[in-house]
Amino acid sequence: MNPRVFVIVPAFNEREVILSTLQSLLRAQYNVVVIDDGSTDGTSALMTNCPVYLLRHAINLGQGAALQTGMSFAVQEGAEIIVHFDADGQHRIEDIESLIEPLRKGEADVVLGSRFLRQVDRSAVPPHKRLVLRVAVVVNWLATGVWLTDAHNGFRALTADAAKRIRLREAGFAHATEIISEIRRAGLRYVEKPTSIRYTDYSKGKGQPIWNAVNILIDLLLRRVFK
Repeated sequence: MNPRVFVIVPAFNEREVILSTLQSLLRAQYNVVVIDDGSTDGTSALMTNCPVYLLRHAINLGQGAALQTGMSFAVQEGAEIIVHFDADGQHRIEDIESLIEPLRKGEADVVLGSRFLRQVDRSAVPPHKRLVLRVAVVVNWLATGVWLTDAHNGFRALTADAAKRIRLREAGFAHATEIISEIRRAGLRYVEKPTSIRYTDYSKGKGQPIWNAVNILIDLLLRRVFK
């Protein structure tokens, strides 16, 4: 049992895959918090008998908002470590323990998953996706001043104390860049750890287009100017 580890799973119209994702997490005995972010396909109805914490947004607010809701709830419930985990099944349950190891050892406050630290993981990334992610790395650096090997990997872990010091205001995909800014602003220690991604037709169909990285940068810069 992992009583102090809470896995946050934001879900928007994930009826097709949500149960298989949750079953794997539950077999590993993690505390699972699902945030149904205004799904209209009956995603929540499938979880009636699942031993998970189910939170719902009445309307779709975006992944950033769902993660903030989940983190606030997990802290309230006494979590010591919080893991962000995508609902679409592309993350490996087996990677969670290696991801949270630096947190358990007190070596970091935040651990960011990376697809580009091991050759085997790099090779698994489709060529067009690599281009998107290279653009995203530059966008992150321009927006935050932090250079990472993988910019928009939703697989990450943080201590409850770090979660208390991070406040996500970007509701959509821009939260992936905003969280890096928040880590730097709060002076949190961070490391990258290798993670494997399973690319299925389903997960690839829900990915971001390449120009979305540029749109995120423009959005973040405009918010800085007019805030």
